[in-house]
Amino acid sequence: MRRDPCRTPPYAGRVTTYLDYAATTPMHAEAIDAMVPYLRESFGNPSGLHTVARRAKNAVEEAREVVAGALGATPAEIVFTGGGTEADNLAIKGTARSKRAEGLGDGVVTTAFEHKGVLASCDRLGREGFRVAHVPVDRGGIVDLDALAGVLDRRTVCVSVMLVNNEVGTIQPLREVAGAVREVAPHAVLHTDAVQAVSWVDVAALVADVDLVAVSAHKFGGPKGVGVLVARNGVSLLPEIEGGGQERGLRSGTVNVAGIVAMAAAIRVTVDRRDREIERVGALRDRLERGLLAAVPDAFVNGDRTRRVAGNLHIGFPGVEAEALLVALDRRGICAAAGSSCSSGATEPSHVLAAMGVSREDAQASIRLSLGFASTDADVDVARDGIPAAVEQLRTAPMVPR
Repeated sequence: MRRDPCRTPPYAGRVTTYLDYAATTPMHAEAIDAMVPYLRESFGNPSGLHTVARRAKNAVEEAREVVAGALGATPAEIVFTGGGTEADNLAIKGTARSKRAEGLGDGVVTTAFEHKGVLASCDRLGREGFRVAHVPVDRGGIVDLDALAGVLDRRTVCVSVMLVNNEVGTIQPLREVAGAVREVAPHAVLHTDAVQAVSWVDVAALVADVDLVAVSAHKFGGPKGVGVLVARNGVSLLPEIEGGGQERGLRSGTVNVAGIVAMAAAIRVTVDRRDREIERVGALRDRLERGLLAAVPDAFVNGDRTRRVAGNLHIGFPGVEAEALLVALDRRGICAAAGSSCSSGATEPSHVLAAMGVSREDAQASIRLSLGFASTDADVDVARDGIPAAVEQLRTAPMVPR
């Protein structure tokens, strides 16, 4: 029997309750099984002409068809990348630079609470002389459509609005966003970071009016280090990575055959099981939320609770610092997250919550609990008991003089 990856003890005698699926997921068994042959006997470089290379090439193209079907694209519109951040960078910088080179404009529009892969790309364009506007979001974590319409103009060339927010899990109204863009900014290309979406919504349906779509395999049971940019036919992009001309010249470099094959297996499983998992995981999340709010009456939930994905619970505990709470939870075998993780692993104040108008005090008291396909009733039981106990411990701990 295959071992449950979320039941691997971090050290002897303790079982981990993993509530950080928005950061990364364990791999689906099907994805691992699909990947292994391309790490062993079918190891060829798909750019070659011989039998071993052709075997790898065929696997990549078959995977391209699977991924395209899951995302509502054609195989020719699929560009394999090294992950969601790379896909975001290629989409935003590539399209903006291309449009400006054609003399069509210099305006770039995004929201104030995007993933940092989007915000950093827009910041880079700002330093290159593009006009960059950041549209506000409301207290519930939904983009302000009136404000969006107000910053669009005929010189806007790129608009980026995420499908699902990576911290509070709110689903953005992409159809309405697309309508506003098409009406006011005829030369603009619309991009969405859908990295957090694949497990929880019908991406193919929701991005039908979107030109560029970024996803990442490790968010839905695939391996880390591989992702996709859907680039619709007719969208012009300047590449970020140049060299051998792989992926239609948009992303040079030998492709990650094993990772791509595993991603295709993971997205197939995810789409096939998605409706059932939304219902099951949503019930687990709701039970966890009710238990925590009952046990800690002054706790509060961030984000619009009617417009979030099933796996997300972003919750705050007044009087408790999130970072201290995460350490206390880890000691109890509970894995969670807060703010946004930087390369050092430290926690920075959440720019997402700040954009939503959450006070700094409340933001610093908030953590993200995210569930996924391997989450169980036992995980909820542990968290319902362990989190209130940790909050109480921190609230009653004696103050240490600085």
